[in-house]
Amino acid sequence: MAAAIRKAAKKRKIAITVKAASESQLDARINEIDYLLIGPHLSYMLNDLQEQTKDKKVQAAVIPQAVYGTLNGEKALDLILKMED
Repeated sequence: MAAAIRKAAKKRKIAITVKAASESQLDARINEIDYLLIGPHLSYMLNDLQEQTKDKKVQAAVIPQAVYGTLNGEKALDLILKMED
């Protein structure tokens, strides 16, 4: 998914850094991120992640299944851009 988002951003000439990481890496990377996208299979974690990141001003969202399942980088990038508003 991260590679698909990077490809979509490059196509649109949007400067963005996208990295994939596991849940266990969140604490180590929390100060490096602005947006946290999680797969739909982890949607049960969203409330806990939002609570964990609220003091860091990190916005968290679940990638919709239709986007995640098709690795649609364009739609995932749109989700990130909507989070910026």
